[in-house]
Amino acid sequence: MPSLRPILLAEDNPNDVELVVTALKEARIVNEIIVARDGAEALDCLHRRGIFAGRTSSQPAVILLDLKMPKVDGREVLRQIRSTPSLKEIPVVVLTSSREESDVLKSYELGVNAYVVKPVDFEEFTAAVAKLGCFWALLNELPPEKIARS
Repeated sequence: MPSLRPILLAEDNPNDVELVVTALKEARIVNEIIVARDGAEALDCLHRRGIFAGRTSSQPAVILLDLKMPKVDGREVLRQIRSTPSLKEIPVVVLTSSREESDVLKSYELGVNAYVVKPVDFEEFTAAVAKLGCFWALLNELPPEKIARS
């Protein structure tokens, strides 16, 4: 059985990071969870540069992407992912607090696979993340990983 691909969580809010990681673990998602605390770190992880230069794991099974992050916002991260041939097939789920119609529309225009508004209620939040993890990390069939790296 091939090794599980990691989940990349691009989120700058430490409380939300803790909630997402806890929810995935409680849902028995055993994939490695890589946390990027801003958009620049997320891109560094995907391109295996900076603090992620030594990363040997496969590209992520899914990227859980917040829109409003420092350094590089989620929209720009998504734009760069979709314009990079070796990254463009990675599923990206926007996980954000924004219900702004313009954010939803722009995210889909840029090629997001799903847009999920973070529930305010703790139980609803953890249940939503658990469902996301189960679908995108376990049930979704990914294309074979390409040998070439960006």
